[in-house]
Amino acid sequence: MKNDLIKSLTNDFEDHSQSTESGIEFWFARNIQHLLGYSEWRNFNKVISKAKTSCEVFNNLILDHFVDVNKMVVIGSGTEFNLPQKKLFSNTNIL
Repeated sequence: MKNDLIKSLTNDFEDHSQSTESGIEFWFARNIQHLLGYSEWRNFNKVISKAKTSCEVFNNLILDHFVDVNKMVVIGSGTEFNLPQKKLFSNTNIL
């Protein structure tokens, strides 16, 4: 049962991965927050901020792991809204 659960969670996580034009794997943080048990963006964003601090402490470049971007979304009135987003790169998990 444990192996099946691990395989299922891994597949869910990989289903949300994307790649840059140069083939570097990343995830949009808002797309995977629920997979990591965070129902609210503000709580997940706090964890990301701590991970960024960890980068600095260990002399890693934050931009190698996290990139702030905006994603245009359409809200109920049909208006487009710039939603703050973060790209998390595959090497982020080593922090």
